[in-house]
Formats: sequence, structure tokens, C-alpha cells
Amino acid sequence: MSSYDVVILGAGGAGMMCAIQAAGRGRRVALLDHVGKVGGKILISGGGRCNFTNRDVSWKNYVSSNEHFCKSALSRFTPEDFIKMVQDHGILFHERKHGQLFCDSSAQQIIDMLFEKCGQAGARFFLGHNITAVKKSDADAGYVVATDKGDFLAQSVVVATGGLSIPKIGATGFGYELAKQFGLRLVERAPALDGFTFGESDRCKLEGFAGIALDSIVTCNGISFQENLLFTHVGLSGPVALQGSLHWYPGDEVAINFIPALSREELLKWFADRKGQKGELKNMMVELLPKRLAERFCELYLPAGVNLANLPKKDLELFCGALQSWTFVPAGTVGYGKAEVTRGGVNTDELSSKTLEAKKAPGLYFIGEVVDVTGWLGGFNFQWAWASGWAAGQAV
Repeated sequence: MSSYDVVILGAGGAGMMCAIQAAGRGRRVALLDHVGKVGGKILISGGGRCNFTNRDVSWKNYVSSNEHFCKSALSRFTPEDFIKMVQDHGILFHERKHGQLFCDSSAQQIIDMLFEKCGQAGARFFLGHNITAVKKSDADAGYVVATDKGDFLAQSVVVATGGLSIPKIGATGFGYELAKQFGLRLVERAPALDGFTFGESDRCKLEGFAGIALDSIVTCNGISFQENLLFTHVGLSGPVALQGSLHWYPGDEVAINFIPALSREELLKWFADRKGQKGELKNMMVELLPKRLAERFCELYLPAGVNLANLPKKDLELFCGALQSWTFVPAGTVGYGKAEVTRGGVNTDELSSKTLEAKKAPGLYFIGEVVDVTGWLGGFNFQWAWASGWAAGQAV
């Protein structure tokens, strides 16, 4: 049996950050992962360039049953701390809108940086090890981690196994099952940062628009985002739909403003200014919407055969309402196969906000996506991975 001070389950971003910190403190650290390579989710993130953090991180950018839980870790390892790591490693990066930071070249640079820092600190990797059991050691206060290639004994075990999203790169529910084994409660999990799917009625209304994209505002449960909206064959995607999905629960209504550049008064005036113009309204509206979408809204929400000049004010107001507050109840989201993250997870009431240690199981820690802390799109989930990994790495 191999003996270590710390065994980390999962060699993703959170796990490697934890290893860097723990090994840097002189702890003997082993990282175990059932897949044969590290940082799979990092590699595919940000279109292959890794949106590794955001300049404007706040606890308000996260969804959790305890919205204040993430404050401690985020305040002690900040975006500036990770940016310094990136700069010191010579990785070039750029900023996009809303404070999002991406590598100039490849996400592989972030993986290489973390991997090298683990090695420099003395942490050891054991990849391709399927974990079969984790149990308390009979001999002392530590834990035994059993794998198909041998057992590991450790004083501390850190669970950094991620969530259920994107199973094709190895995502499993192992971390949740382990939490339940040790009596920790879970918050219901769901795919998040994911596209919406239409029910049959809405699909019929807005079918045929796959590939159309436009700037929109999506509002769900009182939270609004303005970004690009993309029509797909099954519903809606694009950054603004993904953001909205984080705050959506089955049965909830979603509202979309397809013309966010104008206020309601400005939109009504836009129509009023064109009442004397010749031509069909749907053709005039190409200034506001993609042509096919404008045509469909005219078909759906305007009386047949009525031109703009003869359109009653009440009907015009209803039409503007449809354009700027179109509501629907999604049938669901696309699912874990494409969801960027898993919402929910290990209940934060079960963990120390300072160390991420389980209150009921001393020496057992949970970090990263497996915890019920889920960030907005835009680098916030990576920052939680770095910060929670850092916090646990200071304690194990």
C-alpha cells in the first residue's frame, strides 16, 4: 500500500491547484484519476483557448443554496493571483467583453502550467487508476483509497472529481456517491450553462431558424443577461441562453427581448415614424430583426391583412410586447452531454467554507464542481476551481 499525506481524487483544474499548494507546503501528495490524461475539461473550454478566469469575480456571480459560502475561498485566492501565475509562466492572454480572459494560443498552456507546477512541488500523478472504494483506515485516522492498480493510504483525501457534465471526457457521479457514503447531503443536481429545448408548441412557432443569431436579453427568475442568442434545431443556445439556464428550473418561464437596443417607448416610436411609409412591415423590420424572424413575428402576432398605417394602437403595443417580452416555458435543457457545468452538488452546509473539509468526516475535502457552487458563464467556474483548490491545499 502506497502511503501519502494527501490523496487527491481527480486531476482537473481544482485537483491540480490543490496539489500545487499542498505539495508546496511539504506534504506528500498523490493525484489519482481514472482517465489517462489531466485537465480534460480545461482543454475543451473557451473554444480551445480556456476562459481561465474573469477580472470581475464576485460571490454574486455564483448560484448556491448558501450564496455566501464561496466568499471565503474567492477572497483568499483572487483572479489577480491566478493571472500572476499565468504571467509568470509566460502565457499570453487577452481580455474579451465582460472581463473574460482567454489564452492567446491554446488551453493546453494552462494544463501544462498546472502540471509542471505540480511536478516542481513534488506531487505525483497516478493516471488511469479506477477508484473502487474509499474508506476510513482501521489503523489510524486516515483513509484507504482502493484502485484497480493498488491501494493508497492517506491522512487526507480531497475529492475533486467534478460533476456530471460532458461524460465523453470522463465525467461521472463518483464524487456525489462518495459524499453520500460519508453521510453528506446533496443539493439536487441539474445540467447548467446549457441550451434550452422547445416544447412542441413553441418549436412549431419558431421552427426553421437554426443558425440565426442576434443580440438579446434573456430573463429567468428575475435574473437578466444580455448576450448573443442562437437558434438551434431543438431550441435556443448561445451565451445568453446558457446564462439563463443556470437560473432555470423545470416549469419556470423564460422571457426574451429580441430588440434590446430600444426601450419600449423607442420601439413604439420607431413604428409610429414609419406609418406613412409604403411597403410591408415585415420588410421594414429588417432594421430590427433578421428577416425570417421578423416575418414570423408578423404572421404570429399581427392581424392578417392589416398594414402598419391601419394597425390599432392596442395591437401595436401587443406586437411590441411580443418582440420585447416573448415568453415560453422550456421543455428542458439539452442535457449533460453539452452542459458546461453541473448545478447543485455537495451541500455547502456540510463543509467548512474556509478549508472545504467535511464536518462529518475530518480529513475528507470536497472542491470544485462537485460542490454546490456554480458560476456564471465567463471564467467564473474556473476561478472557483482555483480558489477552492487553493483553500483546501492550505489545510490538508
